[in-house]
Amino acid sequence: MEARAQVTYVRISPRKVKIVLDLIRNKPVDLAQAIVANTSKSACEPIGKLLKSAVANAENKQMDKNNLYVAECFACPGPILKRVRPRAQGRAFRINKRSSHITLVLKEKE
Repeated sequence: MEARAQVTYVRISPRKVKIVLDLIRNKPVDLAQAIVANTSKSACEPIGKLLKSAVANAENKQMDKNNLYVAECFACPGPILKRVRPRAQGRAFRINKRSSHITLVLKEKE
């Protein structure tokens, strides 16, 4: 049995999100929450909220919170906001403001 939570259109690059997701993959939920709370990355705030949501979804499915672990977690790229920055001699450089879709799957240990 699994519990899933997903957040879409988070205004942070998927590359930055994957750094934090690699830290919590295959860890127990309480350890993953401690890692997210004590890591100083900007992606930790939305991932912490997502982890709490996934735990709440698991409890609604009558899964034991003490046996949960992060089975899958991944970040997919969302839409890119394309902006223009003025540069020297009348040129314009493109700035890509990236977004992410983050998915978290919790499973119970046997």
